[in-house]
Amino acid sequence: MTGVLLRAAHVTRRFGAFTAVDDVSMGVEPGEVVGLLGANGAGKTTLIRMLLGLIAVTSGRVDLLGGPPDRERRRRLGYVPQGLGLYGDLTVRENLSFSARAYGTAEPVLSPALRGYADVLVRELPLGAQRQVAFLAALAHAPDVLVLDEPTSGVDVLARAALWDTIRAQAERGAGVLVTTHYMQEAQQCDRLLLMSDGRLVGEGSEADIIGSTTAVAVRTGDWARAFAALAAAGAPVMLAGRAIRVANADPAELAEVLRAAGIEASLQPVPATIEERMLVLSRQAKAS
Repeated sequence: MTGVLLRAAHVTRRFGAFTAVDDVSMGVEPGEVVGLLGANGAGKTTLIRMLLGLIAVTSGRVDLLGGPPDRERRRRLGYVPQGLGLYGDLTVRENLSFSARAYGTAEPVLSPALRGYADVLVRELPLGAQRQVAFLAALAHAPDVLVLDEPTSGVDVLARAALWDTIRAQAERGAGVLVTTHYMQEAQQCDRLLLMSDGRLVGEGSEADIIGSTTAVAVRTGDWARAFAALAAAGAPVMLAGRAIRVANADPAELAEVLRAAGIEASLQPVPATIEERMLVLSRQAKAS
């Protein structure tokens, strides 16, 4: 396979007065895993649904495997939506049999972890097992394009690692993979990242490319709750991980003055920014524009 497998060119989607996706252009090539990142409501799922021809574009163009996403091209697609696309009132075996007949392929072989669930209704499975079944159904016909919308959400660490082994294996055989995730450790496994905010594409490239020159300030204090509240009230892009306070793209002197005015003792240290902090900065910039 050569060329771009999945492409959006200046795609916009409006729902009445609301613009869910605003002039987005992107592509996925053979053998690469592209991560689509963004907060809830950023437009990721709407973009995916347009790429797959599940909803119409308001303007722009989408291409799947060199043309419009019609029924024949979608037969070369593997798709795991957020809702998994399984039938809860069918067993694991029945779901996989139905999917195999739809694509004209042999029924996939159950992994050892799933064999004990073969005759169990899908709605009665643990979430991790449901996701494994959805992957099996999506991959049974060796698709040229694999689209995964939050494929590991709610799955334990070991199951996530196993699913990512499967994702990388698909790329290594030449498939193009587009995946959305909220886990930044998973984003680091992608070959390229696309960052969306408020319906717009606001960053593209590697993690380092997207972070760029953005820095952060680590705030260390025993009075972390009041410190967080004071900085947030001052409009700082503050984040909290446990009791660790970090402020993206900020001047340490200005933060220190805010904390002094609130009567809070703290030490401040510049640190490299994370991709989550860069996402927060870009989101605030997009909303201000």
